Amino acid sequence: MTDPKAMNLRFPDPEQRAAIAAAAKQEGVSMQEYILSAAYTRATAVEQRFLEGFRESMARSGAVFTAEPSSIDATPEERAAELEARAGAEKQGRGRAA
Repeated sequence: MTDPKAMNLRFPDPEQRAAIAAAAKQEGVSMQEYILSAAYTRATAVEQRFLEGFRESMARSGAVFTAEPSSIDATPEERAAELEARAGAEKQGRGRAA
């Protein structure tokens, strides 16, 4: 019976298998460990490229939103009036509860 945890290392190309076996031997690891390590390295490289692109996109988007204030953004006067109204409402609410 075979070990269910073992990786199936069948290669259709004997030259490819020999190249991987030689590289694994040079690294001093099993073929399975060498293949898993290579797969992990490749996957993390893809992830890093994605994250770099995402950061660049976020930076461009942030710059655009900073450069063009929205028509729905409150002016300083509107913000002050809103804070004053909120403070007044809180005072009225406390007075009724007492």
